[in-house]
Amino acid sequence: MERLIDMAARRLAIDPVELRLRNLIRAEEFPYKVASGIVWDRSAFEESLTSARAAIEYAQLREEQAKARAEGRLVGIGIATYAELTGIGSRISAAPGMPINTGTESATIRLDSTGAVTGSFGISSHGQGLETTLAQVIADELGARIEDIRILQGDSAVVAHGTGTYASRSAVLAGGAATLAARMLKEKVIRAASHLLEASVEDIETADVRVLVGGTDRSLTFREIAKAVYSEMGRLPKDARQELEVTKVYDPYFGTTTSATHIVALEIDLATYQVKFDRYVVAEDCGRVINPMIVDGQVHGAVAQGIGAALYEEVIYDDAGQLLTASLADYVIPTASEVPPMTTVHLETESLSTVGGFRGMGEGGTIGAPAAIANALADALAPLGAEIFELPITPERLFRLVQNSSSRRSGPFPGAVD
Repeated sequence: MERLIDMAARRLAIDPVELRLRNLIRAEEFPYKVASGIVWDRSAFEESLTSARAAIEYAQLREEQAKARAEGRLVGIGIATYAELTGIGSRISAAPGMPINTGTESATIRLDSTGAVTGSFGISSHGQGLETTLAQVIADELGARIEDIRILQGDSAVVAHGTGTYASRSAVLAGGAATLAARMLKEKVIRAASHLLEASVEDIETADVRVLVGGTDRSLTFREIAKAVYSEMGRLPKDARQELEVTKVYDPYFGTTTSATHIVALEIDLATYQVKFDRYVVAEDCGRVINPMIVDGQVHGAVAQGIGAALYEEVIYDDAGQLLTASLADYVIPTASEVPPMTTVHLETESLSTVGGFRGMGEGGTIGAPAAIANALADALAPLGAEIFELPITPERLFRLVQNSSSRRSGPFPGAVD
């Protein structure tokens, strides 16, 4: 779709940024139901494009490109704007009659007699730092220290049910369940503390594993409250001795929308047909950012995957069906030297459809990067009349595109190396 937008922009002689801005859903149009029936939650569609344009200094970049083209260099600028339904709830999975539950996740949060907090989840981290982000969610809601929180996940022995990590759902569903469970546990802690501190519930505050009476120096630690609840039977009335454990199942029902814009500037080396990245900007809206370092890491890693899909990675079989790319000697992936430094802009338009305001994040770089790079390569090849119709664009394919374009032009492109 993003290639078609750029092709239309070239045919109509409209800047590709301008054509997108004319067609993107505007802020006042949300929630927006598309022809397929999907309802887009409020997300930074326009804002991601304008923020990325500003961050990469787009107008100046076009001027630099014009100068480079006058020197015979193949320099291109590519844009990709996308939206994705993330954190899908039960309505989306039930509508097509899916036989499994993909729309809920559960969280159990317990304050034990030592004052430590354990969060148990059916979700399963696969390297995206989920243990850290869930601990942060619990700490923020409960008023606990992150170092006092232990996360158990991916184990059917600790929760009754969990569906897993996929489709950019982990922070939305598990984070939502953690938020609700932590809030309910906090209410239990405050009710117990109000008896112990002889204060009304409205006057109780929590921070740094302490429960305080606002405006006074009276306070108790989580450990002291837990000890009173679990062990010191005489300190609390019977109806105040509640187990300090809460299980909550969360269903966002529809889910929410993640959006982002990628803009990349690159150059094709006419001596080697290698692609050299100049600048790369991602402006993304994953809602409320829990951990900026983890979000940046997800963006960078996903863009690296996208670069692999756009330029290197391809499964090839011979005519007999024999796999020719069965090892990393033949199946090429980008290394650190092929992944450019990138600028990430976080927009944080909090979702009104999810608890905590979270949106999905993990697939953002992978979705946008191949389209942006393909558009940039097509833009670089535009003076030759060449077009991009397949990925990956390997050096061999670039060579053939340039050579075929040169033969149609009855001569080599200025700067081309035979």
